[in-house]
Amino acid sequence: MNGFSAGEEDSRGPPDQVCCLVDDGFRCHRPAGNASYSKRIQKTVTQRRLKLHLDLVARHVYICDYHKGVIQSARSKRKRKDSEDDSNETDTDVPEVDFYQLQVNTLRRYKKYYKVATRPGLNKAQLADTLLKHFKTLPVNEKEALSFFIYTVKSNSNKLDHKSNSDNT
Repeated sequence: MNGFSAGEEDSRGPPDQVCCLVDDGFRCHRPAGNASYSKRIQKTVTQRRLKLHLDLVARHVYICDYHKGVIQSARSKRKRKDSEDDSNETDTDVPEVDFYQLQVNTLRRYKKYYKVATRPGLNKAQLADTLLKHFKTLPVNEKEALSFFIYTVKSNSNKLDHKSNSDNT
């Protein structure tokens, strides 16, 4: 089947629990998953102007996997104001890096490597937001990066794997 109906069972939750969201005026009837509609998620929905809100008659705050994906993609994809005006490329569909899927240790290593200044006590989402903003400011020479990548693959070496004598100080 292509869709879900309210009576179908789902392995993630009881069969009587359906998504607690109203999508563009219509109540969602997909089975509720394990993701909840928290204050942070509600803030994301408001900021991105998604046409979603909590159904007031719902007895829980669990949302379906479909709406979870919609919210996550809206959170990770930020629109660029002048991407079409400044771009001479034919492919305007630039892939995004989802910093929210990375582990906290990875985010901290990125922060340390690039010496990104942040205020102390950030949670994972705040740290990911800050680092995503930094990441988008990095200049990338695509031709040089691809050439180096191809050279590294063909020569079967990676200069990041080998420490130089100046790193041992």
